[in-house]
Amino acid sequence: MTWLDEVKWDRDGLVPAIAQERGTGDVLMFAWMNREALARTAETGRAVYWSRSRQKLWAKGEESGHVQQVHQLRLDCDNDVVLLEVTQLGHEPGIACHTGRHSCFFQKLVDGQWTPVEPVLKDPESIYK
Repeated sequence: MTWLDEVKWDRDGLVPAIAQERGTGDVLMFAWMNREALARTAETGRAVYWSRSRQKLWAKGEESGHVQQVHQLRLDCDNDVVLLEVTQLGHEPGIACHTGRHSCFFQKLVDGQWTPVEPVLKDPESIYK
């Protein structure tokens, strides 16, 4: 049995993955990993996820240049969620979200409405060509 066998994969062979910024503790994003994505992440020290919409592996930053250097991987107490401690690198360090923001969790519930509370650091149209 390997360390990968200890992960409780869902019926689609996926596990939720949360990327947390080293130092600040900010939650940058949530994504999915399959067995190969988690193995590659551990092997390379760079975040690799599984894109459910494209049905393929997705190395964070392969299009945007906003890569995630992985410092450590953690597994929760139920073995069904992976936490990645990362440093967000790239052309514009600190951008993790495809919207050009620091974090994908930029909306806050205010008076019954989801309100953006983090600025766009770079226009996504100039990131994704």
